[in-house]
Amino acid sequence: MSLLGIIASSKLGDAGDFESIATVSVGSGGAANVEFTSIPATFTHLQVRLINLSSSAGTNLELRFNSDTGTNYDTHWLYGSGSSVTAGAAASLDYVWVAGAGSSTAPAGVVVDILDYRNTNKYKTVRTLGGHDTNGGGYIYFISGLWRNTNAITSLKISCGVNFNQYSQVALYGIRSA
Repeated sequence: MSLLGIIASSKLGDAGDFESIATVSVGSGGAANVEFTSIPATFTHLQVRLINLSSSAGTNLELRFNSDTGTNYDTHWLYGSGSSVTAGAAASLDYVWVAGAGSSTAPAGVVVDILDYRNTNKYKTVRTLGGHDTNGGGYIYFISGLWRNTNAITSLKISCGVNFNQYSQVALYGIRSA
């Protein structure tokens, strides 16, 4: 008799599978940003999963690709606090906004999907679902972004405006497609 988890974990490479590429756990002293370089071109999509303890509330998580700091990123957002909802858009930014950064006592949990990251025939699309508590309140974010560049993504950097505190964790996954 086999255990279902053992069977599932023995299958590799099927469509829709997630494969861990790298994980960064922020150590003592914090970090200004988290960067993944030399991303392999063996997947269809990428996913970033982040638990962030920011050193200051009220800052944002920002995403950049291939060290590009030009103003060719766009972001659309919808977020709510339980008592209010905000929607908007911004064009020609030097980053994609992916969520609020949380704080040292109320971590942000964020999942960022980066679609068709290696396709050189189209701009790159980002979608985010995230949120964080504010000691009884909180925010939830639905955000989309665009990097107006057709280059394959080979590196990405996430910043949070101040510092990622110790114990923040950022994981990068590759997603296979049929």
